[in-house]
Amino acid sequence: MGKQAEIIAEEKNKTEALLKVEDISLYFIQYASGLRQTELKVISNLSIEAYRGEILAVVGSSGSGKSLLAHAILGILPSNAKLDGKMEYNGQKLTQEKKEEIRGKEIAIIPQTITYLDPLMRISNQVIGCVEEKNEGLMKKLQRDIFQRYDLKPDVEKMFPHELSGGMTRRVLVSTAVISSAKLIIADEPTPGLDEKTLNETLSYFKDMANKGCAVILITHDIEAALKISNKIAVFYAGTVLEVANVEDFKNDGENLRHPYTKALWNALPQNKFQIINGQQPMPDEVIDGCIFYERCSKKNDLCSKGIPQFKKVNGGVVRCNNVS
Repeated sequence: MGKQAEIIAEEKNKTEALLKVEDISLYFIQYASGLRQTELKVISNLSIEAYRGEILAVVGSSGSGKSLLAHAILGILPSNAKLDGKMEYNGQKLTQEKKEEIRGKEIAIIPQTITYLDPLMRISNQVIGCVEEKNEGLMKKLQRDIFQRYDLKPDVEKMFPHELSGGMTRRVLVSTAVISSAKLIIADEPTPGLDEKTLNETLSYFKDMANKGCAVILITHDIEAALKISNKIAVFYAGTVLEVANVEDFKNDGENLRHPYTKALWNALPQNKFQIINGQQPMPDEVIDGCIFYERCSKKNDLCSKGIPQFKKVNGGVVRCNNVS
């Protein structure tokens, strides 16, 4: 490939999404009395895109299904799960076989708790993973270089998970993703319970990954933390994304935000109006014909109760709402 062709290919990669998730729905097959089979819908008509060099934060309340999105992308759903819709990675269809092929190599997850680490295995072996004997020395050097970058002392590699502090655990989990040379990083609720210093330190790792050309998906309920480092915010509600907004849209009274729920979420923060809205998210087994936010929306009309609103581009973002143009 000539130099000009390489430049064109590189520019194309920057403008095309590394990961495209289009209109996916996720069901869990359950059995009721008399062995009657039912389907519990936990994600519905969800679409997001993740770009190289950017951080996409998926923000929503606990229990809204955000972590299930990560598991669907990675292909680690339980056997009773049924997934519809389309996913593409790097321009190719992301099938279950493809997920298994690139998981841990091109797509890596930074899990939320230490329970993802083997309690009986030393830290170094877990970060390096299974490698061929001829590559073991190279991987050991790489692991030590990464530990040094994240201020993990040499004796950490010989420790077991229970010997790590909270901050050390975060850095070890980040190291497992970095050493994989993954192009897509999914950080699943990485910040709960962290003090301000450790929180900012953890967020800086994700920013560093994006600056190195990775696409980062930050799954969190902490919108304030997400706004510190993200490029775009996908607002998650009851198993779907209602809006994808630019970080710059979150200011003042939220007049640049598009969806009523996003505005309500922003104005509910203590440093803003500290306003709450009545009602609660619908349960997964509730049957809703129209907009999933219909019952709580102050701008609803008859159209909102008839069919799911389609995603549309509005003022540099995308929104699923009939009352925004």
